[in-house]
Amino acid sequence: MLIISIAVTSSFFVYFKNNKRTEEISYTLFLQHLKSGIVKDVYLEDSPKLKIILNNDNEFLTDNPRTQEFKEELLMYDVNVIEKSQTASDVVMPLTILVSLAFMIFYFRKNMSKQAEREMESMSNIESINYDSRIGFKDVAGNEEAKASLEELVDFIKNPEIYKKFGVRLPRGVLLYGPPGTGKTLLAKAIAGEANVPYFPVNGSDFVQVYAGLGASRIRDLFKKAKEAEKSVIFIDEIDCIGKKRKGGNISGSEEGDRTLNALLAEMSGFKDNEGIIVVAATNRIDVLDEALLRPGRFDRQVEVELPDINARYKILKLHGENKPLDKDIDLKKLAAETVYFSGAKLENLMNEAAMYAIKSNSEAITNEHMDKAYYKVLVGDEKLDRSYIDNKDKEITAFHEAGHALIAKLVDKTNRVTKVSIIPSTKGVGGFSLNIPADKIYKTKKDLYSNIMIALGGRAAEEIVFGKENITTGASSDLEKATEIALSLVGSLGMDDEFGLLNLNVLMSRDIKEDNNLIIRTKEILEDLYKETIELLNGSRDKLEKISQELLIKETINEDDINRILEVNELTA
Repeated sequence: MLIISIAVTSSFFVYFKNNKRTEEISYTLFLQHLKSGIVKDVYLEDSPKLKIILNNDNEFLTDNPRTQEFKEELLMYDVNVIEKSQTASDVVMPLTILVSLAFMIFYFRKNMSKQAEREMESMSNIESINYDSRIGFKDVAGNEEAKASLEELVDFIKNPEIYKKFGVRLPRGVLLYGPPGTGKTLLAKAIAGEANVPYFPVNGSDFVQVYAGLGASRIRDLFKKAKEAEKSVIFIDEIDCIGKKRKGGNISGSEEGDRTLNALLAEMSGFKDNEGIIVVAATNRIDVLDEALLRPGRFDRQVEVELPDINARYKILKLHGENKPLDKDIDLKKLAAETVYFSGAKLENLMNEAAMYAIKSNSEAITNEHMDKAYYKVLVGDEKLDRSYIDNKDKEITAFHEAGHALIAKLVDKTNRVTKVSIIPSTKGVGGFSLNIPADKIYKTKKDLYSNIMIALGGRAAEEIVFGKENITTGASSDLEKATEIALSLVGSLGMDDEFGLLNLNVLMSRDIKEDNNLIIRTKEILEDLYKETIELLNGSRDKLEKISQELLIKETINEDDINRILEVNELTA
């Protein structure tokens, strides 16, 4: 209100001063009016212009002669002379504005300081959560190795005195790393739930603050509260926000990020032996963390939380299906086999979306139809309902493109399963897709990588064979990106190329030893050779390519049984 009042007053004053304009007349005309006796008042002041008022109360401005006899001359003509000095209003108004501005600056500086203090106090206030054993390892499907590694930590939290008696030093910190959605946060909750101790969850971004020193202050406050609880679990999610490798030239620790990291390192090193406090952190990028965080005495136990295998996927689907009415025809084992590379979070989302489709259709249970729709949505987005804008030529191109992917997937490796091929466009910009599910393997061979490149190139190759080299489309852009990425890894990271040998170019690049040109040339050669081989394979099975594409044009979506029927799988296997 104070700001508004001052602004309105100042604006009114400026507007009034600027808009009160008076007409000017020449000094000669003024003298004529003076001699005619029609001048009533003259305001004398030390300014270039004089204000005069005539008998009819009209106001004018004229030049100020600034002579000593001017006042006497005016009086002789019986003019009322008003000698105007600087009035109080002329001084008070600007002074008031200046004083008000000074008061505002003082007020807001003081207020901002108090506000910063209040924000720092509120930001430093970290509350604990006690799950009372509601969440335990029973709620974490899959991740058996990770759970086994963490179970002994639970016993350490419950009975630290036993470990102290035997002189055992258990890890003060446990780092969970792996792809997003694999259950790292859930595992941390399960540790606290199993041990039935307070749980202090924070995010790495909570310590990245505007105010200097606030991040370090929050770290100290977090560990202080954990120590007051005696036995507890501190969980820091996305720790790479504060734990990134420090710059080589920055040894002063003056940057805010370094201060926060230093505070964390100091607090973890300052734990008393066997206090019963475990620090659990999670990250998707263990490679960017500072080495000081990973040394013994800090996060010295690192547990990889991987994407679930087929058995783990089945357990996760079964767990999330317990509270949902599933139709008896739904085969979760089959669904687990079709969800390769799905994380736990993605599987939960799949079941949730299927339940939502069941609700929309007023169904009493979740059916395979609902599951298929949910699968499509999770994989590539919602189907586009209006497809009238797609002409027959575009449909034909998409059909041959996806048929090329599917056919190559079956030709290069008989163990590959092509569970679904579709030419229905989605809201994520996908014109169609071919879902290839490889066999579950711990390792990928060089042949597997070559096969994956050929599968990625199958769509472009089919376009070239059917429509000609001049009519290839932009639909293969993401396929080419994937193929190039695999080929680069094969040559530059995995040591699988005879010409480049066992060199890892990532190491060479880090030491400024560059082989960019040779790497690009070699990658291009591999892609071209595999592309030619892909075209030869498709040409040899042109009739099957035609059959798959024609069925796609009729049905828009075909499943594994349709593909196996068209390809006569028994004949291929033989």
